[in-house]
Amino acid sequence: MIRLLLALALTACLSLPGRADDQAVCGVISAQIDAFLSDDVDTAFTFASPTIKQIFGSPERFGQMVRQGYPMVWRPDSVRFLATEDRGGRLFQTVMIRDRAGALHLLEYEMISGEDGWKINGVRLLKPSDGTA
Repeated sequence: MIRLLLALALTACLSLPGRADDQAVCGVISAQIDAFLSDDVDTAFTFASPTIKQIFGSPERFGQMVRQGYPMVWRPDSVRFLATEDRGGRLFQTVMIRDRAGALHLLEYEMISGEDGWKINGVRLLKPSDGTA
């Protein structure tokens, strides 16, 4: 079921007017979340930037960090792509994730472009401004 919801979120992102980069970024984030849902940390790690790969060193350590620090990303109930903002050649994609307990979380994905496309260079949990998350 979650894979269907993830596919629908990606389809919604791709159907929005915007740059091709915005669509590519949504695709990378969706693919990484799909890999987490399949417990495929090796594939999930391929979407991380070189900096993130250097920090964690292995897919296993990276997966452990996501499971412990970002459980809503590891096992989301639903995913919705919100605003994309360009800041100095990096894109920041805001994503709203509902966890399996029903709580909403806003996350900001920092994306960098490299030779082999967009990579995730970090994720931070945003503080809710209106009490929805």
